[in-house]
Amino acid sequence: MKREEFGAFFRECRTKQGLTLRAFCRKHGLDAANISRLERGQVPPPTSRDKLEEYAAALGLERGSDDWFEFFDRAAASSGRVPADLMDDKALVAKLPLVFRTLRGARVTQEQLEDLIERLRKA
Repeated sequence: MKREEFGAFFRECRTKQGLTLRAFCRKHGLDAANISRLERGQVPPPTSRDKLEEYAAALGLERGSDDWFEFFDRAAASSGRVPADLMDDKALVAKLPLVFRTLRGARVTQEQLEDLIERLRKA
């Protein structure tokens, strides 16, 4: 995943609030130039959980919602990382090499990938 994809999602969440970049930044005490660079993919998303949570709150993302997880997942993926909350699950981490080999070694259909995800959730 590229930085631009995180930035586009950030922008989408901001514009859903009906705020311009400057109005959003004024409202939340953020630097408009930095947020602009973030939205355009010129800088990577922060790696700090605290900073990401600050941004998520400013964007009105409800903790635990699909958008919340997508925000954090995109931030991690754009930096080539596995999301931190998944790394806390030892059983899931033990299965990651299998997931990586499966994705690398075969052309996986969307249906097969969804099946794999469901089986991992149940494991």
